[in-house]
Amino acid sequence: MSETLVTPAHEPASAAVGSAPETADVATAVVDIARAAKKASRVLATATRATKDAALHAMADALVADAARIIAGNAVDLERGRANNMKTSLLDRLALDEARIAAIADALRELAALPDPVGEVVRGSTLPNGLRLRQVRVPMGVVGMIYEARPNVTVDAAGLALKSGNAVILRGGSAAGSSNEVIVEILGDALAAQGLPRELVQSIDAYGRAGAVELMRARGLVDVLVPRGGADLIQTVVRESLVPVIETGVGNCHVYVDAGADIAQAVPIVLNSKTQRTGVCNAAETLLVHRGVAGEFLPAVLAALREQDVTIHGDDATRAAAPADLKFEPATETDWETEYLSLDLAVKVVDSLDEALEHISRYSSGHTEVICTRDVTAARRFTTELDAAALIVNASSRFTDGGQFGLGAEIGISTQKLHARGPMGLGELTTTTWIVEGDGQIRQ
Repeated sequence: MSETLVTPAHEPASAAVGSAPETADVATAVVDIARAAKKASRVLATATRATKDAALHAMADALVADAARIIAGNAVDLERGRANNMKTSLLDRLALDEARIAAIADALRELAALPDPVGEVVRGSTLPNGLRLRQVRVPMGVVGMIYEARPNVTVDAAGLALKSGNAVILRGGSAAGSSNEVIVEILGDALAAQGLPRELVQSIDAYGRAGAVELMRARGLVDVLVPRGGADLIQTVVRESLVPVIETGVGNCHVYVDAGADIAQAVPIVLNSKTQRTGVCNAAETLLVHRGVAGEFLPAVLAALREQDVTIHGDDATRAAAPADLKFEPATETDWETEYLSLDLAVKVVDSLDEALEHISRYSSGHTEVICTRDVTAARRFTTELDAAALIVNASSRFTDGGQFGLGAEIGISTQKLHARGPMGLGELTTTTWIVEGDGQIRQ
């Protein structure tokens, strides 16, 4: 099993918070946690929207009130990460301060303002025999999360699960162990104060890699598992899990600047897509430029990227247009395949829209693809012929996000095609049941 399932490559197993119990004890503990979550989920299934929204506000207020304690725990994680040479982009994902905690709390309040998906009638009809049918949204039950170095995901997952009527079991990894331990305790206290089971939000971080394995084996107790992190973690969970998995994906995202692009508009789109935040899955990793505008566009965009200290991995045409003091590496096949999550960008000049579409189709991870163009036909071909969770015309790739889409916080961005695709908000954490009402009908 991949080390990145629980312990990312930049940190040793000994970095885990606390010491993991023996394997047999872990199996028992995780099953007990899952059973408690299942029981708690049945309590939540009967809760009104008002009850759930009050709990979300209580959780938000508790996070802000206890920010100092969260930051103290986070400082321990950051110190350990630096000691283990954690990448700068991952340290940025891990770091919490008062402003970030306030933003995380605000995301919970925004969730409270959204409609409750539970009970929504998806469709309904009355059959000729008088049976009345309704397909209604209901909670999944127990949602498992396995993720890396992202304490904000702890809160997002808890909030989304609560609002959609689910209990959640969290495995956040040792990199954020101290942060998550404090956050889960604070959220549990807030739930209990609202008369809801604290078992609605539980962590198995204390059980290490063995705990993650047992979570993946808890079929029948855990209803769905969502991995969120690097490619190794995601693929390990997909391969190993007996619990149904909703696969989130890595983001090898492209921006294509077409012959019909508005150059003045395209430069800030590329800059924002790459540099607004680098260590996230919706950041651009490859820039494709149509040869027809390369002479005008490349000098402008490369100069802007140089100011942000971006290293360019480019082809010969890109080098020819690059400022002399630009950080430049000749592009290789590996660059077209890479999700950098850093201030690196692969750049290629293409001869046509067809070549751009072919390149993206070959290397895309199916997350987010962007075209900059004023040509309606080119935009239509781009959004019709490519296969990705999000296809964006004349805007930054950074908008592929549950909050930006108006869904509230997200539990991940799915790049698969079954059940959920794109940012996974409240609706994606529900399933449906058919309610059939009759008056004595029997089947002939």
